[in-house]
Amino acid sequence: MTLRIEGGRVLRPDLSVERADVRVADDGRIDAVGDLDPREDEQTLDATDALVTPGLVNAHGHAAMTLLRGYADDKPLDAWLQEDIWPVEAELEPEDIAAGARLACAEMIRSGTTGFADMYFEVDALVESVAAAGLRARVGYGIVTVGKDESAAREEFETGLAVAERLDGAADGRVRTAVMPHAPHTVDTAYLAEFAPRIRDADVPVHFHFNETPAYIEEVQAETGERPGAYADEFGLLDDAWVAHAVHLSDAEIDLLAERDVAVAHCPAANMKLASGIAPVERLRGAGVTVGLGTDGAASNNSLDMFEEMRDAAMAGKIAADDASAVPAEAAVEMATAGSAEAIGLPGGRIEAGAPADLAVVDLSSVHLTPEHDLVSHLVYAANGSDVRHTVCDGQVLMRDRELLTLDERAVRREAEERARALVERASAGDD
Repeated sequence: MTLRIEGGRVLRPDLSVERADVRVADDGRIDAVGDLDPREDEQTLDATDALVTPGLVNAHGHAAMTLLRGYADDKPLDAWLQEDIWPVEAELEPEDIAAGARLACAEMIRSGTTGFADMYFEVDALVESVAAAGLRARVGYGIVTVGKDESAAREEFETGLAVAERLDGAADGRVRTAVMPHAPHTVDTAYLAEFAPRIRDADVPVHFHFNETPAYIEEVQAETGERPGAYADEFGLLDDAWVAHAVHLSDAEIDLLAERDVAVAHCPAANMKLASGIAPVERLRGAGVTVGLGTDGAASNNSLDMFEEMRDAAMAGKIAADDASAVPAEAAVEMATAGSAEAIGLPGGRIEAGAPADLAVVDLSSVHLTPEHDLVSHLVYAANGSDVRHTVCDGQVLMRDRELLTLDERAVRREAEERARALVERASAGDD
């Protein structure tokens, strides 16, 4: 059955706004955009007083970390990880990760996100949740060898490669995979050198944390004599890749990312909250680097609302550039839609015939979105995720009139609350 989104306005690929309907074909793709006549036996979504936008795409995150939202705040990155996050993550069970991922999916659907990238462990549990929710995702196992013996370190790579091969194309093709070595400073050089040829032959992208803090750069330099960009390039890790954060970059590294066509997942909220810094978005985009937006995990953000991320990206970009015209609203919207989709290699990000029907319908009838001088500006500086009325992914309606259709929201919240409390209790008992 076809779907027609009627009575609203549509954000076109050039970011112009026109009054139009959107028809979605049976195959989950956009059939037409314009003044469309009704058809018999056609589903409809009401877009009166609303703007139909591409579904937002979250280019970097850790979905299951919703269970740790508010668990440890206002600490620098290293202390936050070593004292709080890693000890409690050691107690995670597959059921915890599934519950946290379902909570993340519910939050993303509610706020108009239709696709996301995720690095974590117990990836099967994550994929089950994605499949049930109806979203798209690019997923991978976060490979870490630091602090592990030889057998465990090799197992990390074997698991990461096996996950990338086994789960690619899951959930009727909505789930794609990547090989995800966690970061240059958390993967030992010897193992990286050994497994790099197999990573390059895996026929999926590579994703890793990159230049998040000066301390992490110094670790790589102390061990290898090179900055992380040149070091990763030695092993071919930049040949088909997108990287997260990219906060502290030399001019040579920006040129290298552009030359290798490496995209960046910019995570402004998490980077500001952890005082990691602000990525040089204007310089990256000026060099021709594709930049998408990511929330990072809900433990370091503490939200998966991509509307907030657009606002943070625009405002932080102005501070970083000392220029009020830097990272304008149009750039923020592009980064959260087509930019993120391109960065992580998922379809979507555009409303045009033939594109996947990954859509959000943003209700404009609120006082904080009045008057309507500039709707693109409103998306970035005034709107928030709770303004989303309907969410559609791959032609399937995931939320209608703010009611989730693929997940039992009350049950999702209840299980997440119970598992989060039990998880923290186990971690606390382990400290005794």
